[in-house]
Amino acid sequence: MSMKSKLKRGSFTRILFVSLLAVGMAVASLGTAQAAYPERPITIIVPWGAGGGTDAVGRIFASLLEQDLGVPVNVVNRTGGSGVVGHSAITNAKPDGYTIGIATVEVVMMHWAGLTDLTYADFTVFGQVNLDPGGLMVAADSPYKDGKALLDDIKAKPAKAFKASGTGQGGIWHLGYAGWMLSEGIDVAKVPWVPSKGSAPALKDMVAGGVDFITSSLAEGRALIEAGKVIPLANMGAERLGLFPDVPTLKEATGSDWTVGAWRMVAGPKGVPQEVIDVIVPAVKRAYENAKYKEFMDGRGFGMVYRDPQAAFEFMKADDEAFGKVMEAAGLTK
Repeated sequence: MSMKSKLKRGSFTRILFVSLLAVGMAVASLGTAQAAYPERPITIIVPWGAGGGTDAVGRIFASLLEQDLGVPVNVVNRTGGSGVVGHSAITNAKPDGYTIGIATVEVVMMHWAGLTDLTYADFTVFGQVNLDPGGLMVAADSPYKDGKALLDDIKAKPAKAFKASGTGQGGIWHLGYAGWMLSEGIDVAKVPWVPSKGSAPALKDMVAGGVDFITSSLAEGRALIEAGKVIPLANMGAERLGLFPDVPTLKEATGSDWTVGAWRMVAGPKGVPQEVIDVIVPAVKRAYENAKYKEFMDGRGFGMVYRDPQAAFEFMKADDEAFGKVMEAAGLTK
């Protein structure tokens, strides 16, 4: 074979090899692009500790999503920094849909308190799945049997005649109390807030006579209410609760327009691709509508509220603005 023929044959072989390589890469690329989400385990980050309400919601959702999507869905608790650590872990995750989380109401509070620069705008929201309105409760031996009588005496009596509690300094139920006072034209300093490590110890303190009233969700006070040790005077939602149909709203009880609630959203980091969103959003809604979820939530007294991604995002935005004003007026911003 001549040198010229050998060169031609070598060139043809190289061209054929490069062509086949290009075709192979194209096919591989197409296969990757068309790979159905999800094809491996999903992690749900819960920004609060194991055993709490958010952890419980995260775990029931993980179970329902696992059944629906056909891949393992694992819950990881990332606590610390008053919620900053876990929420940051959600927003800092790779936006591929394999790490999502349960975002809570603290998202619209933490940055006002100077704890983080993180805001609601740093999340891709897949849907709201819960809302627990705040509540107003007193001990069974309290002289106050309705919200208006309590409010009238708060206005009439001197400063520090009452003490309130329900959570830590600057927490959601502290905000619930502050918003109520401000809506009635009362200086929040008139009734000292006694910080606690949560609603449970605050309620026990109230029953023991340490504070005069509690502002936390009625669901959190359910056991003591049913035991006859605590009296619910109002809920701070827009309507009466199915679990406590005889308890008036704050508007009905005192005339105040203030509403507040702790909520939970299923969310991921900003930048999740639309093809992934199109899978997660319907799955979240199906989980919310699952009879097992309703049974779980009703059994614990948790409020069921669903909002689609756009409505949930707008709801977060509105809460962010409202809470910021209240926190500033109450001296809780930095």
